[in-house]
Amino acid sequence: MDITLEVNGETRHLSIDPRVTLLDALRERLGITGPKKGCDRGQCGACTVHVDGRPVLACLTLAATVREPVRTVEGLAADGRPHPVQQAFAEQDALQCGFCTSGQVMSAVAAVEQEVADVREFMSGNLCRCAAYPNIVAAVEQARSTKESADARV
Repeated sequence: MDITLEVNGETRHLSIDPRVTLLDALRERLGITGPKKGCDRGQCGACTVHVDGRPVLACLTLAATVREPVRTVEGLAADGRPHPVQQAFAEQDALQCGFCTSGQVMSAVAAVEQEVADVREFMSGNLCRCAAYPNIVAAVEQARSTKESADARV
């Protein structure tokens, strides 16, 4: 079937089998490799992307059902500068092997944008085999305070 996806602000046309997941469409058909195939069962969060601003597990989402804009970790940076969450992850050393990082970052961005109170609960679906959780939470808190400072200046 023919589908159209808006990914990171760019309209992309694909001809796919109706059973193709959003993750496979992104990685294998469009060459967008930020979302990772960790468990392929929706249990690890490595494939997290935003669909219409909501974090979703791309490995459980059929590409043919997506009608809203998709944003991946590749679409976060603006004007050549990393997103504040990406910057905070680097500054807080919130990664080790890096495999889960794109999914962690996408969930963290949603937590900051949605002003989530309990970050640990919100991000509990994102697993880190290296156990960098304290640094990940610190990065989210740093990004949150950066956002609050920016909002106060507006």
